[in-house]
Amino acid sequence: MKEFIGFKKGVDLGGWLSQCTYKPEHMNSFISEDDIKQIKSWGLDHVRLPVDYNVLESAEGVFDGTGFGYIDKAVEWCGRNGLNIIIDLHKALGFSFDEGECESGFFENEELQQRFYKLWETIAKRYGSCPIAAFELLNEITDKEYCKKWNEIIKNCIERIRKYAPTTPILVGGYWQNSPHAVKDLDEPYDENVVYNFHCYDPLEFTHQGGEWVKQLDPNVRLSFDECNITTQMFVDAFSEASNAAKANGTCLYCGEYGVIDRVTPEDTVKWYKTINAAFEQLGIGRAAWNYKEKDFGLSGERLSGVMDELKKYF
Repeated sequence: MKEFIGFKKGVDLGGWLSQCTYKPEHMNSFISEDDIKQIKSWGLDHVRLPVDYNVLESAEGVFDGTGFGYIDKAVEWCGRNGLNIIIDLHKALGFSFDEGECESGFFENEELQQRFYKLWETIAKRYGSCPIAAFELLNEITDKEYCKKWNEIIKNCIERIRKYAPTTPILVGGYWQNSPHAVKDLDEPYDENVVYNFHCYDPLEFTHQGGEWVKQLDPNVRLSFDECNITTQMFVDAFSEASNAAKANGTCLYCGEYGVIDRVTPEDTVKWYKTINAAFEQLGIGRAAWNYKEKDFGLSGERLSGVMDELKKYF
């Protein structure tokens, strides 16, 4: 399988320009260049930057220079510190992976799709000549029924992006919240610079234990790593179908999110990262851990400071 050069080990900057309050005081302070320096010190080579559409444009579709300015800062900081950056559209007008966002209609509404294309054209014009940047079209498509239409949207969007960013890597993921099992149903890559993308939080009863928002789990149940029978072979088996699809279509495979909730002990967190990392290494999959700071999955806080020297070996 092809290697996604420059995007082997990274971390997400979730909660800065996405899934946040959107208040200026938050966006001006949540991430700084010192954070980028720390990420570099962990031995990582990139960050994934989730951005919601409403940071970049108004309800009427007027683009916001202040919002784009935050991405400009991130790109500048990464460039100075030797990191690459994935600009991930985490929410689009009419679609979000999170039902609580009350976004709907994207896959049925041509006008919303045109807004999506226009936004990506604007992003491509601004960052298409940036050698450290990659683009991720949309985070975590939900229902399998969207698959055919999503493949059509991918093609149309990439055609528009390529006018301004002819060689920028573009990441695309499938349904079921970027499940590795959906990768096989993505169309053949538009060109040689399209990368297949998936997410992994397996097993959910371990990685999301205590998460009050996870409807299928009892928030009071706690499980240890050893109780869950988690093995590297389990992850290899889960990723192999996607890996085979990437190989067959001559492209790379990338995992844009994986991580463990902060209700898990630091020691068990290290065990999980070590186990999944072995599978990534075996299959040659680049990845970004969720999440650098806060969002219930934070890696940079005091909670993990005692194990960080060991943990950072397995990002």
